[in-house]
Amino acid sequence: MTATSLHVKPGTEWAAVLGRSAERAPEAFGADRLHNLVDGSWRPIGDPETLVSPVDGSKLIGLPKVSAGEAQHAVLAAAAAHREWATTPVAERKARVSAAVDAMADARDDLALLLAWEIGKPWKLACADVDRALDGVRWYVEEIDGMLGDRTPLDGPVSNIASWNYPMSVLVHAELVQLLAGNAVVAKTPSQGGAACLTLAHALMAREGLPVTLLSGGGAELSSVLVRSPEVGALAFVGGRSNGGKVAAGLLDTGKRHMLEQEGLNAWGIWEFSDWDGLAAHLKKGFEYGKQRCTAYPRYVVQRELVDQFLATYLPVVQSLRFGHPLAVEHDDDELPVLDFGPVISAGKAAELRDRVADSLHRGAVPLWRGSLADGRFIAGQDTSAYVAPAALLSPGGASALMHSEPFGPVDTIVVVDSEAELLAQMNASNGALVASLACDDEDKAHRLAREVQAFKVGINKPRSRGDRAEPFGGRGASWLGCFVGGELLVQAVTQGPEGELLYGNFPEHSRYPASI
Repeated sequence: MTATSLHVKPGTEWAAVLGRSAERAPEAFGADRLHNLVDGSWRPIGDPETLVSPVDGSKLIGLPKVSAGEAQHAVLAAAAAHREWATTPVAERKARVSAAVDAMADARDDLALLLAWEIGKPWKLACADVDRALDGVRWYVEEIDGMLGDRTPLDGPVSNIASWNYPMSVLVHAELVQLLAGNAVVAKTPSQGGAACLTLAHALMAREGLPVTLLSGGGAELSSVLVRSPEVGALAFVGGRSNGGKVAAGLLDTGKRHMLEQEGLNAWGIWEFSDWDGLAAHLKKGFEYGKQRCTAYPRYVVQRELVDQFLATYLPVVQSLRFGHPLAVEHDDDELPVLDFGPVISAGKAAELRDRVADSLHRGAVPLWRGSLADGRFIAGQDTSAYVAPAALLSPGGASALMHSEPFGPVDTIVVVDSEAELLAQMNASNGALVASLACDDEDKAHRLAREVQAFKVGINKPRSRGDRAEPFGGRGASWLGCFVGGELLVQAVTQGPEGELLYGNFPEHSRYPASI
């Protein structure tokens, strides 16, 4: 296939997808801008800033940025809606949430296509993001009565500030469960991507009478309102450690309920191991969405005498990865391509990743593999500035940013160790992580080592993830602050229980972990 034969599949063009979305929810979409959802109505407030697609650098639509004063008005309105919603019978809350889920299921393909254009997700991964959100909420609808028991809603709405990478399966999913639990919700649209998808989803939620607020704006301008407002009953944050630290500082003197999910360098340790075919399948899946997810594994810590066998397994996997334009086909009736990943979130992020690789090489890292954009699947002449070919580096220097922090892109680092103590030290390089894994033939030894790994979930010869439905999720060390979530823990995090209750999570005064994670 030549590059000149590729084109955007008819019906998936941005104009077509946006047009169908606006037909579904004309109240939420302006001619050249998105609207903000305040006090149950969509308003053309805020100064719009044009969003750019990472897929091909094309202009999408205007994202209006509201002022702190406008955000404060929205929070006050949400607090009033919360007081009414908190007294709504559970059966009615379930019926309205279920109706919203059904409406989003009807719009599923367009929600997924919006994600493809806005954040570059390949088609199957974009569909999975939508499906996981809806399937997960359906499970909570069935289980919410038992989870609530005598628990009551919080004193105010839940404020949600989330990253751009999983708008549906993380943000919308959490909001719908918060609503089931009796809370109104306020969500800040991620500035980097996902705004149109979230606009359509929230329009369908609002039509069913759910008390939802959707605001867009800069974090610096809105943080004081969305984090510190006394009307806010809890804060849910998903993002990096830098922004998470600022949010945490803003919470210090408020005593507010909070769930702050932050990044960590998730590591896969390989020690006294031989099942290389089994590992290869996990390595391939691990590159989904270019490792732009909180539970990706960008670090492999390998026993020295296994390095040759590890590389014999790893390098064919990384060399086989398929990446490129998520919606490009050769013939109009072709299925959308099956890709491991598309672009990273922006041209700026792509440049940052390339700079980090160059810096690591300058500090002594060994390039094991550096792919080329020439290997990508692109339309002739398209902008490829947001794409990064996969790369793998051996032994990044101690001063390299890649040694201690998560790259959030298709860049792996491999560290060689000679002892179990060194293995654990390198796996714990980021002072806490969300997940980790150990590949070891002796499972008893693997479980013993796992107890020393500073990650919330540690897989033995398999990866770990956020999990769905009943599975809890959290982090150790600096990767998480506040209440853990997932299953009944998510409901507990956004409701009031008995006086003196010790919730599961990481708090200044205590840390409490579920018995089985």
